[in-house]
Amino acid sequence: MTDLPHEIDAQEPELRELLERYAMLRDTIQGLETEREALGAHLKAALASGEHAETDLYRAVLKVTRRIEYPLDRFREVFGDAAALEVASVDRKKADALAVAGDLDGERLRDLAVVREIQVLTLQPKTR
Repeated sequence: MTDLPHEIDAQEPELRELLERYAMLRDTIQGLETEREALGAHLKAALASGEHAETDLYRAVLKVTRRIEYPLDRFREVFGDAAALEVASVDRKKADALAVAGDLDGERLRDLAVVREIQVLTLQPKTR
């Protein structure tokens, strides 16, 4: 029969090492993500002002993506408090699902839609 406290003691340094490694990786990843976001913001601003950036392998390109949103105040005016409460904590897909189900007027929902453009920095591989 094994001694349970001895087993726990034998596992504790291994678990501690795993935790230390995990924490180090998490902190490293968070630091790298923060640096990447700052570099991305700087690159986006430069590209938006007409500059070009490329390396031997990549070319930085700004791509515009569009996202449909419904302004909460207008949505509430058109569809009421209950519908606004139901979709406010979710997203556009929920409002669209309500329109498909017939709970909301789909045409009025489309008229209410606002399209937002977001610039996304992408790296295009260069072909040789």
